[in-house]
Amino acid sequence: MPSFLKHFFVGRPLRTGQMDETLLPKRLALPVFCSDPLSSVAYATEEILLILALGGTALLHLAWWVAAAIVALLVVVIASYRQTCHAYPNGGGAYAVSTDNLGRTAALTAASALLVDYVLTVAVSVVAGVAAITSAAPALAEHAVAISVGFVLLLMFMNLRGVKESGRAFAVPTYGFVLGIYLMFAFAAVRLLSGHTLRAESADLPVHPVGSYAGLALVLLAMRAFASGCTALTGVEAISNGVPAFTKPKSRNAATTLAIMGVFSVSMFVGITVLALNYRVHVAGSPTELGLSADASQPTALAQIARASFGDVHVLFYYVQAFTAGILILAANTAFNGFPMLASLLARDRYLPRQLHSRGDRLVFSNGIILLALAAIGLIIAFKAEVSAIIQLYIIGVFVSFTLSQTGMVKHWNKELARTTSTAQRWHMHHSRAINAVGAAFTGIVLVIVLITKFLHGAWIVTVAMPVLFFLMKAIHRHYDSVAAELAVPGDAPAEHPSRNHAVILVSKIHAPTLRAIGYAKSIHPDTIEALTVSVEPDEADSLRSAWDAHSFDVPLVVLDSPYREMTRPTLDYIRNLRRESPRDVVTVFIPEYVLGRWWGQLLHNQSALRLKARLLFTPGVMVTSVPYQLDTARRQSSPPATLLPPSAPPS
Repeated sequence: MPSFLKHFFVGRPLRTGQMDETLLPKRLALPVFCSDPLSSVAYATEEILLILALGGTALLHLAWWVAAAIVALLVVVIASYRQTCHAYPNGGGAYAVSTDNLGRTAALTAASALLVDYVLTVAVSVVAGVAAITSAAPALAEHAVAISVGFVLLLMFMNLRGVKESGRAFAVPTYGFVLGIYLMFAFAAVRLLSGHTLRAESADLPVHPVGSYAGLALVLLAMRAFASGCTALTGVEAISNGVPAFTKPKSRNAATTLAIMGVFSVSMFVGITVLALNYRVHVAGSPTELGLSADASQPTALAQIARASFGDVHVLFYYVQAFTAGILILAANTAFNGFPMLASLLARDRYLPRQLHSRGDRLVFSNGIILLALAAIGLIIAFKAEVSAIIQLYIIGVFVSFTLSQTGMVKHWNKELARTTSTAQRWHMHHSRAINAVGAAFTGIVLVIVLITKFLHGAWIVTVAMPVLFFLMKAIHRHYDSVAAELAVPGDAPAEHPSRNHAVILVSKIHAPTLRAIGYAKSIHPDTIEALTVSVEPDEADSLRSAWDAHSFDVPLVVLDSPYREMTRPTLDYIRNLRRESPRDVVTVFIPEYVLGRWWGQLLHNQSALRLKARLLFTPGVMVTSVPYQLDTARRQSSPPATLLPPSAPPS
């Protein structure tokens, strides 16, 4: 990307010394790290009702019990991750905790689960946000895929501009959504207490059951509804991954932000569930299950609640829908912060490509951000931007990482207790260990429930993707280890000195780059030197030989015949023969190239040289030297701009 375009979209580079300027206060950390769990309340209740509707309206009363279990679980998980924030101020979340306490296998399992989950978070959040938009504007439904892809690209560019800058941009939708939900609660409370009867627009629509549920089938259906509603817990671990991004004191600010997020999430989830059941909101997997035509659009549960709560105050309905769409789309920002940071830690430990460890111009992990965006776009296109299809893949990775993290924290406190004698500290550690033990037990049970209830509905894809990613990271680590082992040398190992150096200058015609290459090759004083050309057209080869003799070069010219008009293979065969004759010698191949100032010009030149260099790099004992010759366009670009100097003062 040209530098001016890069600066326009991403911003000007920041110095490494400006890292402290990118740290987040709590008011900005909340929208940056908590937009996912805050936004999940917009569809968690709907997912519960959607599953229970399979048994008809008679089973919707179970939503009270399912929601209560999810609230209890949410409180436990938040309390557990607050302990992680204090114990691991350098961040890393489930990966760091598992690495320290459970070993590399558990750590990579947690990492693969989180990486898959972050990709799903972006896809689900953006698609759910677009669904909120199409609920208000049904005409846009047919363009859902294109709109979703556009929003992912927008989020990518916003995050490439830097964490703090994206936090400021995302603060308005996040706080606007929270305000809109509480405003909806206030309107609903006033109207209900005033004696109004509020009903959702779908309240009178029949819900046709798809089967009869009793006994074990009913238990499994309730468990499946619970598993779907657990989407309310997605993104809770992101703060523990991003503790280093907070202003000091980092751990305390991260734990406080997590608690604030918990209060918002629990209260909004409970309020939306209460209103949904009071308003008799009906949702189903397809419009036909509600007695509607197959092409009819279903408003989201939150849209129905907002419309019923605000009544004739339509502007507030559209306000809630706008900010719901905004925060659902921006919920992906949680993943845009968590994925690159986790990928950087894995790259540091040589489990992912090293390019993912480096920060970009704006002190963010740019390569990780771009990789996440591309993976999410692929998922959105593959599932045609359908929330109900993508969300079935969700949650598995979340609870794998939850369970491993909390189990690792229990072991962490056991180790700390073994080397601590202070009574006050031991009491605090026992308290923290109890919280994490409860969290590990709860999330482990939920993980089993989620696997049982979602496996056949699409979650099997995640259970395949996670092991594939796990073994891929193992393979990358083995590769880096094998390369390091081959490159390692003993401390007293001498530098290698070849017996002789044979210089070969590749020539196509006599021009300025050729003369420069001959001069440079002579300057290194090789043992032998010769020019080499391949005869594709006999007339051209004869002309080159005549011109070479006319210039009286003191470098012999070797002409290779190529009856099949190929240049690369005859050249490689000739150089390999030189190596076979003297295996202890090296051959230095000089390739003259001319450099143009415009990128498109490079596409029109030097392609045969690129192909040849790529092949020579795999030839042992061969050194490849490019000899660039800058044309005028390249010289003008590299020349510094002229500066106007003030006129010199007249002599006194």
